[in-house]
Amino acid sequence: MRLLSSALITLLALTKLSFASSNSVLVVLDPSLDREDYSIFFGGLEERGYNLTFRAPKDTSPAITNYGVPNYDHVILFAPDTKSYAQDITPQSLVGLLSENTNLLIALSPKQTPLTSLAAEFSLILPPPETPLISHHPARSEPPTTIPVPVSSSPILTPGIPPIWFTGASHALGSTPMLVPILRAPAESFAADPTSDADSDALVSASEKGGEGLWAGSQMGLVTGFQTNVNSRVVFAGGVNMFSDEYARKELPSGELPGNALFVTDVAAWVFQEKMKLKIDAVDHHRVGESEAPEKYTINDEIVYTAHISAYDSETSTWKPYSGIDDLQLEFTMLDPHIRTSLPPVPGSPGTYQVQFRAPDRHGVFKFVLNWKRKGYSYLESSTTVPVVPPRHDQYPRFLSAAWPYYAGAISTSVGFFLFSALWLAGDVKGERKKGSKAE
Repeated sequence: MRLLSSALITLLALTKLSFASSNSVLVVLDPSLDREDYSIFFGGLEERGYNLTFRAPKDTSPAITNYGVPNYDHVILFAPDTKSYAQDITPQSLVGLLSENTNLLIALSPKQTPLTSLAAEFSLILPPPETPLISHHPARSEPPTTIPVPVSSSPILTPGIPPIWFTGASHALGSTPMLVPILRAPAESFAADPTSDADSDALVSASEKGGEGLWAGSQMGLVTGFQTNVNSRVVFAGGVNMFSDEYARKELPSGELPGNALFVTDVAAWVFQEKMKLKIDAVDHHRVGESEAPEKYTINDEIVYTAHISAYDSETSTWKPYSGIDDLQLEFTMLDPHIRTSLPPVPGSPGTYQVQFRAPDRHGVFKFVLNWKRKGYSYLESSTTVPVVPPRHDQYPRFLSAAWPYYAGAISTSVGFFLFSALWLAGDVKGERKKGSKAE
């Protein structure tokens, strides 16, 4: 029975890999939300080739996973006010999806829900329940909880996006470097109970509490991403209304159209791995003047290391060589890095990065290590183990130029010894002959 179960799991995994290009998306939509109210966002996904499947939070079918294998490449959770879900939707199961390279787009709300505890797992700190983001600036006819938020520049977003409409909860960002801030709260905004917010006294009262009493300013996040060690991605949005058709068409106080439609398209493109997705195609290393990787290196060898990197092009659904990294580094380590050097792109060879260096004067088991991690981009990691050995007995140089004084001293001493010995012996024989002739 256990063998049959293992075979079934393997078959499901292979089936998922064979249909990996289908870009399947499961949308968990709260029954209180109408799908047609988000037609611009969902329609844009379908135009880009995604297959959307809808279900309610409490429905058990279609299942997110079968025997631990995800059935979908991406999951959208638009159920910010739902407090109970089906058994296959729990904070633990959603974290498990990320470990299986399934990406998540999650909308939060000011209410306390299971998704609130999920956000805490990703180092997001939410304000007390029922305290949405509030701002009285700029002057407008909308309530203070409906805020036009300026969009800061980010490599994730298209440059020049107009302000977007936002309604929902803010959050503070923890210290983990895996967080990717996408949208910050306006500097004049704060989180408070809208029923007691009459004027600026609410902000003053919050600041007097200190600690977690103050939730204000641009340090708060509204839309934040997180990238795991396996390069799966999750985005937490403070509200679901920013994805709606109403906010995409609602004029700003300045009279221009908002940037909601373009903003949510860029956010979805990032979390669904359409942009800023990189990979290492291959790495190779060899001695200078050779082309094949040796089984081992000798100390002080001149080594050439090459890495080939490509980026995913969502328009053609292909991988293309990428030379846009200017701060890539290579480490040659044995416990600690013995050599750390830049790995620059090769001019005229797209996607190729190469460096030449000398092996350290120390033998042991070394590693070529690439570890490039930047916010928003896929992590690039590579490790190759190679031994570095001392020269063989017949590989050492026979003569060292620095030792010529010692060579000269040894030779002169030897020559002097032989001359002295010859003169001494010859002189003794000659003296004995002279004495013998006198005696005669």
